[in-house]
Amino acid sequence: MAQRFHKMHGLGNDFVIIDARHGGAPMEAARARAIADRRTGVGCDQLIVLEPSDVADVRMRIWNADGTEVESCGNATRCVVLLEGRGLTIETLGGVLTGRLDGDGASIDMGHPRFGWEDIPLAYAMDTAAMPVGWEDLQAPFAVNVGNPHVVFFVEDADAVDLARLGPQIETDPLFPERVNVNVASREGGALRLRVWERGAGLTQACGTGACATAVAAIRKGLVQSPVEVRLPGGALTIDWAPDRPIHMSGPAVHVFSGELVE
Repeated sequence: MAQRFHKMHGLGNDFVIIDARHGGAPMEAARARAIADRRTGVGCDQLIVLEPSDVADVRMRIWNADGTEVESCGNATRCVVLLEGRGLTIETLGGVLTGRLDGDGASIDMGHPRFGWEDIPLAYAMDTAAMPVGWEDLQAPFAVNVGNPHVVFFVEDADAVDLARLGPQIETDPLFPERVNVNVASREGGALRLRVWERGAGLTQACGTGACATAVAAIRKGLVQSPVEVRLPGGALTIDWAPDRPIHMSGPAVHVFSGELVE
């Protein structure tokens, strides 16, 4: 049976989006991996399935390229708002998000960050603002949950870090029982330069939740002021946050093409 899909991306972080609100084949890890495969499938960083929701306009489920289902994805959220062509609420495993059209993309209310060690979660209690751990030159990260777990390292030059080698080591460290997204960031004037190793997807062109986590960490540490531009390999996002307020993320989204999966 053929199933329609949309290929979209936010700053090069790309998705296959399937609308299953009116029926469709169930998703599981092996099928998600097959669709995400860039050689034998459609190819994407994350697979998105839209389903009916009892608490929001739509439910968004997210599978990484390795077949693991995860809680939240900021870039995909903007793509779903663009695909729907209207403001809407979106249920995710990380909470209910609110989005609206904004220029050539969308603006998303990403909810409130969480800083407790058990919220990340970590394997044991510690200061999440300056964790007393490190991996080679990456030391004392800031940990925050923005719908999914992140650690943020502030370095002199984010582009100089061998994130392809260190990222998977940190992601799978026993300190992180649910694994973790790894961010390395450096200041560029009042903006941030960011690279992200995404849990279950590897190095990506952009990560919306990573930009949110990094901006929150930098604002909390007094490194930048809100709103802050976060510059990723695929382009820039604007993050606005203050304590006791939800995070607001704005940036572009692009519809690339539509097609049919025949399985």
